[in-house]
Amino acid sequence: MGRSVAGHARSDRPPGRTAEAAQRTAAVTDHVRELGNVLADALAIDVHGTDLQTLKRAPRRAPPAVPAADLTARPGPVWDAFLPQSPGRFRWWGAERRYARRLAAAEDRFAEAIERHRAAEQNRRDRVARAMREQVEQQRRLDEATAEQHARVDAYQRAVESHDRAAVTRYFTKALERVTEPLNFPRRRRVGYVPESTLLAVEWDLPDMAVVPTEASYRYDRVADTVVAEPRPEKEVRLLYQQLVAQLALRALHLVFGSDRYGVVDTVVFNGMVESVDLPTGQTVRPCLITLRATREQFQALVLDQLDPVACVRHYFAAEVSRHPEELQPVEPVLDFDLADPRTVEAIDVLSEIDSRPNLLDLSPESFEHLVQNLLTRMGLEARLFRLGTDGGIDCVAYDPRPITGGKFVVQAKLWTRTVPPSAVRDLFGTVVDAGATKGILITTSGFGPTSYQFATGKPLQLIDGTALLALCHLHDIPARIIPRAS
Repeated sequence: MGRSVAGHARSDRPPGRTAEAAQRTAAVTDHVRELGNVLADALAIDVHGTDLQTLKRAPRRAPPAVPAADLTARPGPVWDAFLPQSPGRFRWWGAERRYARRLAAAEDRFAEAIERHRAAEQNRRDRVARAMREQVEQQRRLDEATAEQHARVDAYQRAVESHDRAAVTRYFTKALERVTEPLNFPRRRRVGYVPESTLLAVEWDLPDMAVVPTEASYRYDRVADTVVAEPRPEKEVRLLYQQLVAQLALRALHLVFGSDRYGVVDTVVFNGMVESVDLPTGQTVRPCLITLRATREQFQALVLDQLDPVACVRHYFAAEVSRHPEELQPVEPVLDFDLADPRTVEAIDVLSEIDSRPNLLDLSPESFEHLVQNLLTRMGLEARLFRLGTDGGIDCVAYDPRPITGGKFVVQAKLWTRTVPPSAVRDLFGTVVDAGATKGILITTSGFGPTSYQFATGKPLQLIDGTALLALCHLHDIPARIIPRAS
């Protein structure tokens, strides 16, 4: 009797609702699995940079300009076709005279036909000659266009290989534009190349937290006769999102270093942005939720298919990751993209002869230190220079009065044209420790190598190269440019 009651209860459950709950649970499970496989899916695709020589168009042949009908000469008139019939053996009176007249007329028609054929042939030969000249001219134009296009490609490749700012930025912009995003993720991304430091700054839009399902599963509620969702714990949602963001950061590094066919990037700065609406104000905001800096040497040491993405970006790359992405809590970028954007940075002005901005490389070291102090002051810091010989490795001390993020900053200014050696960065860190400072800032007119960036990772050090310096000057209305002296 009990079995029959239980069986009756089971029969009351609509099989369609039960199946719907199972299907929706499977869909959520599959979506979470896809989010967890973003990096693995990227690693399954071979990434290699574009060989710029493949951009050269194949030579084109001008289409035939001679009509097929004009390719061969037309046969001339044949006398037998005009020759009148002979009067024969039996000739009536006057037949000879009539035949002679017909013969004379035939000869005239034959002569006219020959003349028409000659004129037609001349016209055909003229058309062929004209068409051939046009074809030769068209082929010349096509060959010139091909040669010009090939020359542009060669010039583009030379510019990339010589670390030209605009060319390298364009190369990686095109490379990343070809990358398809999984699961309809945002496609907005920007890159900026800093040749002084062989650094590529990447600003990459990430999906917001809505990409992670807040439902863990579905079940059929027999009492309410509906399919209801079982909520996913908030902590699990946050952890899944942090895993996704870390995967996307490592995926971006994989794509950039894999696309670097010409070996022009030694360091990558990745800033992961989210475009969303700030609920208290209703305004559109773009907070940075993850920022990290990676050198090629660091990245090549990774075994990407065996690591934990969050542990990797946090502990290996010392990435700053938002602790509360659901609140759009931002982190401070390792390098603000605007300080590397080629559109706002003019490191070398080709029209320098009509540019009145002072060349920083023409300044004395003391004048350069004063310029740095002026810049820091305009940035809202309290800056004080040290007298020559009494700084103990400090050119300037700046104080940021803001609570929490402020503090005492020790600053070194290096008016150099050569790459700043790692020893200078290590010395700055020692000065920061000795002075009990919050941060050390090294500002130069040149650049830094990957070893310097690798040493600075995870330490309270900020390295500002020539490109970032010019961008800061531009943002704070200080006229400046950097033009290398003629050797």
